Amino acid sequence: MQYVTLSNKVKMPQLGYGVYQVSKDECERCVSDALKVGYRHIDTAQSYFNEEEVGNAIVKSGIPREEIFITSKVWVEHYGYEATKASVYESMRKLKTNYIDLMLLHQPFSDVYGAWRALEDLYADGKIRAIGISNFYPDRLVDICNFARIKPMVNQVETHPHNQQVEAQKWMEKYGVQIEAWAPFGEGRGGLFTDETIAKIAAKYNKSVAQIILRWELQRGIVVIPKSVHIERMEENFNVFDFSLSNEDMAIMATLDKEQSSFFSHTDPAMVEWFVQIIEARKHSNDHRKEKKNW
Repeated sequence: MQYVTLSNKVKMPQLGYGVYQVSKDECERCVSDALKVGYRHIDTAQSYFNEEEVGNAIVKSGIPREEIFITSKVWVEHYGYEATKASVYESMRKLKTNYIDLMLLHQPFSDVYGAWRALEDLYADGKIRAIGISNFYPDRLVDICNFARIKPMVNQVETHPHNQQVEAQKWMEKYGVQIEAWAPFGEGRGGLFTDETIAKIAAKYNKSVAQIILRWELQRGIVVIPKSVHIERMEENFNVFDFSLSNEDMAIMATLDKEQSSFFSHTDPAMVEWFVQIIEARKHSNDHRKEKKNW
């Protein structure tokens, strides 16, 4: 396994296993399989609704806690100082751990600074080993790096061959922030898995398209968290440390950049409204559940 060293000297496995869109029914089995394959970095989030299953798998694995790097993320409805603090302790309870290796703010909306101050204090108290952000574009990154007490150590952003985040990575490097990719395969959108250019490179190295994509990202210094519910794919994604792409092939991969999201833009006002609607819907759902308990 390769590691990156964060700005606070914490070592983070460069390849992890992500559980976004892994159902509660499958999550414990999937994380167990990933740990058996050799993954030691598991990425979850409050909004994935599977932290508890991740925690179950880690405890049952018998692997010492200190050998596993756990990332989770605070969801927007928990932003604000006190709410963020409480949500992190709830995440720890669900994950069955007394510390979290990396905690991120999931989105750049609402009371970001109240939430960030909570993470800073939890970090100072030793409850979190590293703190970071997710989906913060360069302007938001520069803002928080300059006005927060502690700079983020990681920024997890959409990164794949069709959205390479070259400019964003330059800004992260300037401020000592580690770039991490969500959707490292772009979920296959835009025909990424059937791209002829990547397929030719894959044939040259006798590797799969997925392995070429991951290797390209690793060589760019990016932390990657590919997801699969199939152990065979987990093994394939894990076996990317026995070869290197040439400078020529890295340059060819760079030509695939469309410099735009394959999903959505966080700067689109309509998309921000969509996030607000999700948050409000979840609040109403939670309030309804609480009312039913009190009946």
